[in-house]
Amino acid sequence: MSATVDFEYMLRGAELRVTRPRVAVLSAVHDHPHADTDSIIGLVRAELGGVSHQAVYDVLRALTAAGLLRRIEPPGSVARYEARVGDNHHHVVCRSCGAIADVDCAVGEAPCLTASDDHGFTIDEAEVVYRGLCPDCSATTTL
Repeated sequence: MSATVDFEYMLRGAELRVTRPRVAVLSAVHDHPHADTDSIIGLVRAELGGVSHQAVYDVLRALTAAGLLRRIEPPGSVARYEARVGDNHHHVVCRSCGAIADVDCAVGEAPCLTASDDHGFTIDEAEVVYRGLCPDCSATTTL
């Protein structure tokens, strides 16, 4: 089954109309995890031609609300989007170049993931952002 058919199936499953911009945005985010809005707009325009900024923003909002995409906002970064949803994974961000990678849930002792006071909330998600230098930046700074 082609990726386009997969994206159409995902849209229908989320009770969203299948449109070319929605398929193009899903494709862009699946192919470029952690892309920012401007990058996604560029990718969609390369595929479809003249698509407005607002159209892409609207599609990103609809796909995020439907649970097909996840919006993340690493500290010091613009909003980014990813297609990996529903698994409460975390991220590692390079302090130098801004590269972002997925990190599965923390392992070992996790007192920082257990709220010291839940204030009556039923907590179902924790967001952790690890920061450091990616391998390329680490190699550059040690040279």
